[in-house]
Parts: sequence; C-alpha cells; structure tokens
Amino acid sequence: MTRDNLLFAIIGVLFGFIVGFMLAGNISQREAASSGVSRSQALPADHPAVGDSAAPGPATRGGMQAEVQQALDKARNEPTNFEAQVNAANLYYQIQRYDQAIDYLLKANQLQPDDFETVANLGMVNMDAGHYEAAERWYKAALAKKPDDVRVLDGYIAVLLQEGKTKEADEAIAKLAKADPENVDLAKFRDKLASLKSGKK
Repeated sequence: MTRDNLLFAIIGVLFGFIVGFMLAGNISQREAASSGVSRSQALPADHPAVGDSAAPGPATRGGMQAEVQQALDKARNEPTNFEAQVNAANLYYQIQRYDQAIDYLLKANQLQPDDFETVANLGMVNMDAGHYEAAERWYKAALAKKPDDVRVLDGYIAVLLQEGKTKEADEAIAKLAKADPENVDLAKFRDKLASLKSGKK
C-alpha cells in the first residue's frame, strides 16, 4: 500500500467513525425527546443506527478519499497556489503527519512570506512534531508581526518551557498575563516555570 493510499484509508475510517458517532448521538436525543423518555432510558450511544439514518458506507468514504486525493494533487500540480498548499498542510496535520504538513506550510510561506497565519501555524506544527528550536523561531517570527497575539504567546511559552529557557519564559508569561489576564494556561505555565527554576538551584 502506498503512503497516499494509507493516508486516504486512515481519513476514510476516521470520517466514518466520527459521522457514525454523531448520528448515533442525534438519534438517541430525538428518540428521548419524541417519546418523553428520560435520558437514562434513551438509546445508548453505541446502539446501531435505526430507520433511514445510517453511518456512511463505502461510497461515502470513497467520496471523502477522492476529495483528499484532489486536494493533494492540486497542491502538487499547482506549486504556486497558496491556498492549495495550505489545504494540503491541513489534511496532513489532521492525521498527525506533521512533517508533511510542515513541508506544505513552508511552500505556502515561500509564496506569501507575510501571511501571519502560515507563520503562526509553522510554529504550532513544529511544536507538535517535537521540533522545538524550529517552533521557537517561527513563533518569534509570528510575534514580530503581532506581539500581543494570545494564541502565539501561549504556544511560544510552551516551547520555551519545553526547552528549559526560564528567563525567556518568564518574560513571555508576563506578556501573556498583560495581553490576556484571564488566560486559563497562566497558572500551568507559572507552575512549570517554578518547577524548572527550583530544579536548577
């Protein structure tokens, strides 16, 4: 089986599971509402679909795989198409094929170097891939464009803490606290920073 065929198979299976789960949940809710039955008496989430509703069959999954193939072909055949590169990167990111996602994001960045989202996403995907030095560079580049972007600051601090850079992390946490005082990650970041500092003493 080729790498792309494996990709399509994985996406098709995931798509089938997700849609099937959503349909089963909706059926349970409709059954409970229409009959006045309590939630505890509704169909369980794993109950087979009833009536005309059913999980997507091979034809539907095949359609999904065809769309994925078209998106990847478009990115390969149109190397100067910015949107096509971004779409291909998103497809690979969704199935945690981070290095392939990075390749397409780098192509998108070459086409539009000033696009903030692409730069920020290169930080995020490199972080998820465990490429911390690269993630730090891309997050810094994104912050140079938007210094107070909370999402980027959040990821940047996570990278710094992962690398054990306590001084830079301290400064970044202060910036995040100023930009978003109610940020739910602040306490976690401060605890991690304190732990790193105490470990160095």
